[in-house]
Amino acid sequence: MTEPSATKRSKYSGIRATSVVLAICSISLFHHLVPLSDLHGHVVFQHLYYLPILVAALSFGWAAGLAAAVLAGLSHIPYIYLSWHAGPYYAIDEILEIPLFCIAGVFAGILSERERKQREHLERTTDQLAAVYRELQESFERMKRVERLYAVGQLSAGLAHEIRNPLAGIAGAAGIIERNSSSESKRTECLSIIKKETERLNRLLTSFLDFARPRPPQYRAIELSGALDSVIDLATHAIDRKPIQLKKEVPPDLPELEGDPEQVKQVLLNLLINAIQASPDGSEVVLSARHDHSKVVIRVKDHGCGIAPENREKIFDPFFTTKESGTGLGLSVAHQIIEQHGGILTAEANPDRGTTFSVVLPLKRAGS
Repeated sequence: MTEPSATKRSKYSGIRATSVVLAICSISLFHHLVPLSDLHGHVVFQHLYYLPILVAALSFGWAAGLAAAVLAGLSHIPYIYLSWHAGPYYAIDEILEIPLFCIAGVFAGILSERERKQREHLERTTDQLAAVYRELQESFERMKRVERLYAVGQLSAGLAHEIRNPLAGIAGAAGIIERNSSSESKRTECLSIIKKETERLNRLLTSFLDFARPRPPQYRAIELSGALDSVIDLATHAIDRKPIQLKKEVPPDLPELEGDPEQVKQVLLNLLINAIQASPDGSEVVLSARHDHSKVVIRVKDHGCGIAPENREKIFDPFFTTKESGTGLGLSVAHQIIEQHGGILTAEANPDRGTTFSVVLPLKRAGS
């Protein structure tokens, strides 16, 4: 079992204090053995006293430095006595050295205490910052849990609302069939309603499951130009005689992208259909891609009515939609897919009219 840090510090302090006393005594002993005629040896030992004095001052402060200096001065008295008989000049030099011992000990101790106080203040500040950081981390984790609970609540409320409408249509159509069983036209019309609302429910639940339980991407090499052609071919069915031109802008040297081809096409098709639905007759929707260092940037630009500023922060929220027939999950699923690929999906207003959705994806997946 390890000793507490306070006990260790006390133990080491005792060792240092004992070492200082022993050092002064040892220097004094050897100093007294040096002949008075050996001036060089005398000067060396006289200056050696500064070492334990400085160690005491730096370790324990100015009081300890002064105490060590006084002890060194007292240990020096026998040598001063002998020097006085040899010649007053040498003795005076020895006596004047004692105040210098005291000055050195006090000055070094004051500097040491100032540095120690600064270090202690820094340690306290560091501990306080660490405590604040831990508290922030705990608060952040609590916020994330609250956000997840809020998202679950929003999803549940939105799903219930979206399911209720088709179910009401199905129930109404079934009631009409029951009351007008002999009318073939009513029967056909109600069956069409039931089929349409059933398909709507299926799309809603599929989108919800894609959002709630997204499958991990199955990475393969994607030839972007061909993928964009495929998306444009699929999106032409959404035009439905609407006079809108779909345009592709891709440089010839565009590198391959590593990702899930089906998921990337799903995202781009969703963005392209949204752009087509938002575009007025006679306008143009541009699907472009370019290489940007280790990333690829894909943009879908339309010239429609755009997104209201107050809705721009909500468009990726589950079940948020401004369409009468929309589920509000398309952009949420697209945003989640792009995040799974390590990319970013953003929307910004065009300078003139309409909106541009940008998909930024890394060319290589992380860790590959």
